[in-house]
Amino acid sequence: MRRATLLSLPAVFLLAYSFSSAQKFRPDDPIQEDQDRLPIPVPKKVDVSQLYDFLENTFFRHAALAGQAQNINTLGEVPDSSWFTNRMGLRTVTIQELIRGPNQVDGPDASRPWVIIGGKSQGITPGFTIRDGRGDVYFLKFDALRNPQLATSAEVISSKFFHAFGYNVPEYYLAFMRPENLQISPDATLKVENGKRRKMSTKDVESLLKKVPWGPDGTIPVSASRGISGKELGPFKYWGARSDDPNDIFPHEDRRELRGLRIFAAWLNHDDARSINTDDFYVKAGDQGSVKHYLLDFGSSLGSGSVRVQSRRAGNEYILEWGPILKSALTLGLWDRPWRHVRYPEYPAVGRFESDFFHPARWKPEYPNPAFERMRNDDAFWATRILMRFTDEMIRAVVKTGLISDPQAEGYLADTLIRRRDKIVRYYLAQLNPLDAFHITGTEEVLKLDFKNLGAEAGVGEVDSYQYQWFRFDNETLGQDPLEGVQTAKVPSLPVVRHQAPYLMVRIRTLSRNQPQWGKRVDVFIRNGSHKSIVGIDREP
Repeated sequence: MRRATLLSLPAVFLLAYSFSSAQKFRPDDPIQEDQDRLPIPVPKKVDVSQLYDFLENTFFRHAALAGQAQNINTLGEVPDSSWFTNRMGLRTVTIQELIRGPNQVDGPDASRPWVIIGGKSQGITPGFTIRDGRGDVYFLKFDALRNPQLATSAEVISSKFFHAFGYNVPEYYLAFMRPENLQISPDATLKVENGKRRKMSTKDVESLLKKVPWGPDGTIPVSASRGISGKELGPFKYWGARSDDPNDIFPHEDRRELRGLRIFAAWLNHDDARSINTDDFYVKAGDQGSVKHYLLDFGSSLGSGSVRVQSRRAGNEYILEWGPILKSALTLGLWDRPWRHVRYPEYPAVGRFESDFFHPARWKPEYPNPAFERMRNDDAFWATRILMRFTDEMIRAVVKTGLISDPQAEGYLADTLIRRRDKIVRYYLAQLNPLDAFHITGTEEVLKLDFKNLGAEAGVGEVDSYQYQWFRFDNETLGQDPLEGVQTAKVPSLPVVRHQAPYLMVRIRTLSRNQPQWGKRVDVFIRNGSHKSIVGIDREP
């Protein structure tokens, strides 16, 4: 749970000293930004095979007993970094900001022809790479012929949510391509079977456009992903760290934002959250640069399976999961997987997306994800708290950006997201003591520690009382000396004990007849003095 400071010999000695000392809090705690964008040489480009990633994570990457996330600050928050920027987690993002998302322009410029500079005819998402009238590069993806608006709307909607959560994502635009406005560059090549490339022809373009839905006005809806600036380095893995990036010091499976990503992926049914749908870029600032980490490709989310309706298995079972296979075999097929019998409404633009059968703790991606496997309840609480900030109005506004023409389908999609959000909130706020928003109020004579019980506010449970005890906390030895006995309060506001110790700690438990897990401790640390401040929060997971 320390900051990233590397790349110079003095920093190495400082880091060694910080681990040799027992101090819990440093003068600059709680830190708000990890210094993981220090200049480094350009790392090598890596490639992750989809098959290898599946085999490695299915058979060889087994989740060990998870310790606390390593990249959090003393408040349990994820500092801003090359991986994550606090947006909805830090403040309430406006609806206009949500709708805009990561987008910096208004989409591909159609004032001049779109020049096709490359493409691929194979894989899950065949498409074109084009250069628009401004000279910007975009990768275009299409809907399945039988499901117009499905994949394109899912990608645009989900990318805005992931950006609001705090992740780095490309700019995605829902655009309408006019085939007569296309030109093929003389240098354009097409990626075909076995990864080989050949010169692209007009016939190739015509062949692909016959397999996608056209609008009544002669345009073709596309998801247009704007090229990311920087040198592409290839995907990151959800475990370990890049050996050629000195800034990358936290094992990926122990980063809270990657563990908590499981909550967001479950909400949006982004079952394709795996290494092949990530990308690292070397980004320069002047003559020097560092690595920035992106999530991308959200076409397999909500009810979309990229070029088809999402499978019934998606989110319910791994591609290869021995338990259900053996259970079916031992019963000679009499036992059947319950998710096979879930009913979905017939909305071609929504696909298979529901909230009744969905259970937050049982949701699964395509195959095991090491970071997801190591998610603890405190990681889940961090993500759930962000998710709670999305009001019904916000969710409906983001869904509207998918431009789904059927108002009933649009309404169903928004309603389903709202119900799935509520299920996640109810489940994870019941797993630990959901106290939050600690702050000190009052005067020096009468100081109070105020806070919120997110579970009570969400209607998850009822509070009988708060049990608390104040301690003097020794920052050097980590000793805790009681200053008074255990007391109770009926409201989330506690009188702050008067003492001259440099640090104070209060241990709080919520007593509730219908939520026993709320009895787990939350330790709140206060830096004492003329200006008292909350410096640390420890939760019993």
